[in-house]
Amino acid sequence: METPKHISVLLDECIENLNIKPDGIYVDGTLGLGGHSEQILKRLTTGRLIGIDRDESAIRRTCERLRAYSDKMTLVHGNFCDVASILDELNIDGVDGMLFDLGVSSPQLDESERGFSYMNDAPLDMRMDNTSALTAWKVVNEWPEGELVRILRDYGEERFARKIASRIVEHRQNKPVETTLELVDIIKSAMPAAALREKQHPAKRSFQAIRIAVNDELGAVEQMMKTAPDKLNEGGRLCVISFHSLEDRIVKLGIAKRENGCTCPREAPICVCGFVQTLKSVHRKPIIPSEDELNNNPRSRSAKLRVAQKV
Repeated sequence: METPKHISVLLDECIENLNIKPDGIYVDGTLGLGGHSEQILKRLTTGRLIGIDRDESAIRRTCERLRAYSDKMTLVHGNFCDVASILDELNIDGVDGMLFDLGVSSPQLDESERGFSYMNDAPLDMRMDNTSALTAWKVVNEWPEGELVRILRDYGEERFARKIASRIVEHRQNKPVETTLELVDIIKSAMPAAALREKQHPAKRSFQAIRIAVNDELGAVEQMMKTAPDKLNEGGRLCVISFHSLEDRIVKLGIAKRENGCTCPREAPICVCGFVQTLKSVHRKPIIPSEDELNNNPRSRSAKLRVAQKV
């Protein structure tokens, strides 16, 4: 099976911040094509890597590509938000590091049949997990107009959300919206001429919003931030790469809640609310791609890496 080209975002920064121990146990919660996982595996001797992905094709490809490391690698078809229960099922009480790359992998974007791309025609799908029931077709053709407005506005930060949702509903009254390029045409028809001349593709924000809704990406990040840190060993590192401001906000607040969650009044001499710090930020600000990385991989331009350590 030919492996599609994919460049792992913030690769060196992630590996450096994971503080990999040769005998440690690590989780790559968003396996993709295994770029980050491969670099972790290269640094393990008696250690173990648990790779998780919702996309079965990603697991098959990575299993083949990294078969030389099969003795210290366990791959699981699952959602990264369930990492705590997945580790329980594997009888793993704690790990030394976790990495979550929340972006859509290049193969998912580039393989037109997956329906993620607004550049190629394909059935409306956008599922990261092909076994899940909710598709982009169902969102576009069955969700109420108010819900479409909400996701386009909140998940896509689309300023023409109401007009686009109205135009989608108007179109589907006559026939369902079947393909990606059909949806692109509807989106364009709802936007003013000035917006169509902007550098960014007019459908980018809407497609992002629908993809987030289909895969419940924000809910997954929230659940992961609530449960994953509890499975870190003391000193273990949590590394999360986000590509969207809403995801980054969830990660930032999730770390802050475990780092500075005391609710006592500032004037209180001692803490009486029972707060116990469990995470500490390793860097005051998120790590962003270097100029070299931006030149080599333009898709990394919105990436932010936040790192926290279990205390």
